[in-house]
Amino acid sequence: MTFTLFLIGLAFGLMTYAFFRCIFTGFYVIAPDQRAVVTTFGRAERLSNDFVEPLNDPNLTEEEKKRYTYPKVRVVGPGGPYFKMPWQKVHKVTVATNSVDLVWDPTKNQDTIEAVTKDNLTTGVNGQIRYRVCEDNLYAFLFGVESPLEHIMGYFVSVLRERIATFSDPKGASLLAKPTGDEDDVPSSVDLSEGVSINDLRKNLPLLNSFMEEQCRCAPGRYGVELDAALITSIDPPPEVDRALSAINSTRNQVAADISTAQADAEQQITMSKRAVEIASNNAQAEVAPLRELARTLMQIKQEGGSQAVRAYIRDLRVPLLSRAVSVVQTREEK
Repeated sequence: MTFTLFLIGLAFGLMTYAFFRCIFTGFYVIAPDQRAVVTTFGRAERLSNDFVEPLNDPNLTEEEKKRYTYPKVRVVGPGGPYFKMPWQKVHKVTVATNSVDLVWDPTKNQDTIEAVTKDNLTTGVNGQIRYRVCEDNLYAFLFGVESPLEHIMGYFVSVLRERIATFSDPKGASLLAKPTGDEDDVPSSVDLSEGVSINDLRKNLPLLNSFMEEQCRCAPGRYGVELDAALITSIDPPPEVDRALSAINSTRNQVAADISTAQADAEQQITMSKRAVEIASNNAQAEVAPLRELARTLMQIKQEGGSQAVRAYIRDLRVPLLSRAVSVVQTREEK
């Protein structure tokens, strides 16, 4: 009798536990910015057991497509309440865009990311990256790596350090190249003087951000995290290096200002000289023009009337001159 009551009590207890287990923990709701994947005994529900092809991501190489092969799983969208069995587990993921500091690292505290430039200067880099979970590749985010955000931050920092170590100003590289005959712009000595890597990096932060975004486009296929934007905001070298760079920049700015002033003075002198030549040329032409006109007139008179007409014309020209002359000296005409 006692054993029978024990069995009845055990059955009633199990039924009560199963009831409350299913009622209170069997329903779940997915928020608008969330997606979920349900696992049964630890296995995610696949859209097809035979479907194991990787994402058709053009940013992955053929070797990477073979390495990062993840199945398509069924994704539960926003809404609810949904019901799940006690042996199932719901993995919720926020798909909204988030931002994280570049120095974020759960294993240590740090204020900046150190990187070495191509001229062996150690500098600090700060900024943020914006990311969101790729809804089309939730398997990689949930089950591909243990800590996807930490993983992608390490990947991002590695690519950033490699880029800083090899970065050169594209403008400076084009200026240093041998100019062709079609190029009208001749590089000045001021532009060619640029070349300190930290200065180049500071001037080309948008280019560096664009490069990082380009290099991280393969992140959705690898880790299920899509990089929305890279915002590297500052590149700060150590104080002693910063002071040396400030001195170099001040000197270069002064040299550039002196060169610009000298070029402006030279251009002004050249312009004034050209104007003076034009004025002198115009004055000379003005003095020569009456003489040329007189010569043409005399030649025409001689052709039409002969030497007698010329002498008569010259005699008539002398009349107003003789009327204004104070004294006249006449010489004997040579025969």
